[in-house]
Amino acid sequence: MTHVPQTDWSTDAILARREAYYAQSQRSFMPYEIPLIFKRGEGQYLWDERDNKYTDLLGMNVCISVGHAHPVVTEAVCKQAVELAHCTAMFCHPTPAHLAEELAATMPDGHDWVVHFTNSGAEAVDLALLMARAATSNIDFLALRSGYHGATFGAQSLTGIAGFRHNVPLMGGIHHVVDPNQYRGSFGIGTTPYLDEIDRTINGSTCGKLAGMIIEPVQGYGGIVEMPEGYIAGAAERVRAHGGLVVIDEVQSGFARTGDGFWAFEVHGVVPDIMVAAKGIGNGYPLAAVIAKRDVSEKMAGKFYFNTYGSNPVSCAAGRAVLQVLDEEKLQTNARDVGAALLGALRDLQQKYQVIGDVRGRGLMLAIELVKDRRSKVPATDETARVFEASRRHGLVLSKSGPHRSVLRMVPPLCLSMDDVQSVAGAMEASFAEAQVS
Repeated sequence: MTHVPQTDWSTDAILARREAYYAQSQRSFMPYEIPLIFKRGEGQYLWDERDNKYTDLLGMNVCISVGHAHPVVTEAVCKQAVELAHCTAMFCHPTPAHLAEELAATMPDGHDWVVHFTNSGAEAVDLALLMARAATSNIDFLALRSGYHGATFGAQSLTGIAGFRHNVPLMGGIHHVVDPNQYRGSFGIGTTPYLDEIDRTINGSTCGKLAGMIIEPVQGYGGIVEMPEGYIAGAAERVRAHGGLVVIDEVQSGFARTGDGFWAFEVHGVVPDIMVAAKGIGNGYPLAAVIAKRDVSEKMAGKFYFNTYGSNPVSCAAGRAVLQVLDEEKLQTNARDVGAALLGALRDLQQKYQVIGDVRGRGLMLAIELVKDRRSKVPATDETARVFEASRRHGLVLSKSGPHRSVLRMVPPLCLSMDDVQSVAGAMEASFAEAQVS
């Protein structure tokens, strides 16, 4: 008799199988006290296995850009899947090539851009690091202390948050510099002291020759920390003076999320040498890309580098549909306008709760940072956890982020509407009240 796989949607069975068969490395990334199980999604909303409705303020970890189960993306994926589910990169297929062309068109004019597709953002970061070292023949690489770039060996080495770094020897030649955090940075408000720190690190921790520096224009897991005006440009000047390349990580901030540009780096007046994109590129389908200047990429010639599913035509069909929907539905403008309205509502909430030390963000990349005391700015980790757990009961899905897990991070699908703003704000206020923080 043919065995037909069945799916058991009972809550207890789902959790039991997870505990019995998932490796610890798969189980560890679980934010809630009781795991949350999702069965379906539509637009900016999710439903669990018991049909409870939630507003998704996390975008399934920033992966859902144009909305859950978007019909244009779904149609593109289904059409490609019935024709050819996979075509490995050693052969040719038009869909990935079209997407590469369309991604290159989003980059600054006057440069010859090329694309290498990978399976995930962390894998793309690893390739960017390898590419920069190969192109410059240098080793030393700079990263920010609260930057997050992934959990693979190279990406984890670049990540500066202890909770994501395992107790093993990580990659050498990586040097972390102080974040230019304008709320709680080591040097306070301003840009110059943080740029001076780059100079000190180069002079005191490297051989004086750099492969590059990686920067998120808006740090994601680091707590939605936007790079201040002048910082990326100043960092680029210093890095290039020492032979290095500028690598911009747009895994979380890209694809119109910040509202003011398609890519978050655009407002900083800097053109990267290498850029990493992922998450929102596929609206939930596994896909990432390294976009680089051709002369940088060509330094990889003569050596074999391969990603089995990197240019999968189904995922690339999803990527093409994402670009189409972003344009047709004007989601960049929506992210700017709805994000500004939600930011205002969250700042109103800040006036009611002293535990809220800072409210910040750009577009639909927002955060609330909780503190024990606004003067000392001691992270309120326990209070953040209580509000986070309460928010689930009030129909919100978001995340705890930041080096101290004291930041409530909001990165919803870009289709979040003006009609959602007040309901989200009300649910957030109810969550603070239930958590009994003040």
